[in-house]
Amino acid sequence: MCVPGCQEALHANLSRRRFFTGAAAASFAATAIVEAEAQTKTAKKPAAATKAPVGQSYFKGVVDLTHTMSPEFPTFFGVPGIELQKQYDFKKDGFNLNWWKLLEHAGTHLDAPIHFSEAGVTADAIVAGELVVPLAVIDVRKQAEKNPDYLMGIEDVLTWEKRFKKLPASCCVAMLSGWGGHVGDAAKFTGKDASGTFHFPGVAPELAEWLLKERSVLGLAVDTLSLDHGPSKDFKTHHIWLPAGRWGLENVANLEKLSPSEAILVVGLPKIKGSTGGPVRLIALV
Repeated sequence: MCVPGCQEALHANLSRRRFFTGAAAASFAATAIVEAEAQTKTAKKPAAATKAPVGQSYFKGVVDLTHTMSPEFPTFFGVPGIELQKQYDFKKDGFNLNWWKLLEHAGTHLDAPIHFSEAGVTADAIVAGELVVPLAVIDVRKQAEKNPDYLMGIEDVLTWEKRFKKLPASCCVAMLSGWGGHVGDAAKFTGKDASGTFHFPGVAPELAEWLLKERSVLGLAVDTLSLDHGPSKDFKTHHIWLPAGRWGLENVANLEKLSPSEAILVVGLPKIKGSTGGPVRLIALV
């Protein structure tokens, strides 16, 4: 929690480093907070009446990019992604507490490099500074409406760059297909047909390779069940992206509420030793 004056100093630090342009978000966020605290430790504590309201910030707003997790949320395996067992009850025990049985890769979640590699980084080992990044939202809703198996490709990113300039360094590239609006309808969201094949958009393997070679990108994000599109059997995008030390986000919500180029993504990732990923609370600062 910032000491009095911390927010002002933090804002100055972030502005000085051009944080809002996204050029150095991952590298400078933690340093800026430390410096802000240091600059304000000796500040006189203001009277309670002048204290800033809870939640006040220098961002215009905060957008929650997280779907609510529940046993009903559609999963790749067709089983509940979470089960809650009431272990202690307030009336009986004086407090409430649940035990969770959790599928790492369900709901809005992160894929760590180890998920598709033999010796990749586990979720707990991902550097915190790599979880606060500029966000580039690529809108492919029109394409996905015509073709539910659409693969977001290099041309989609180049079209975005013609409008918003080159992808910012150390960013996350997000696919907005419109599939987040289908979460309440499991059949539509998964697109599973009579043969058991899924149908939903994803990221083309060629784009994953291109981003690794031609751009400085830390993460991929999709509003569908998988980085690969539904019909994929070889999960080639996963095999290209994750072993390269990058992370992926799946089942992202509310991307349509963001500017395509101005948000900062904050990934709230549980730090569980040895985990291959896990449910996240995604927040966009706008």
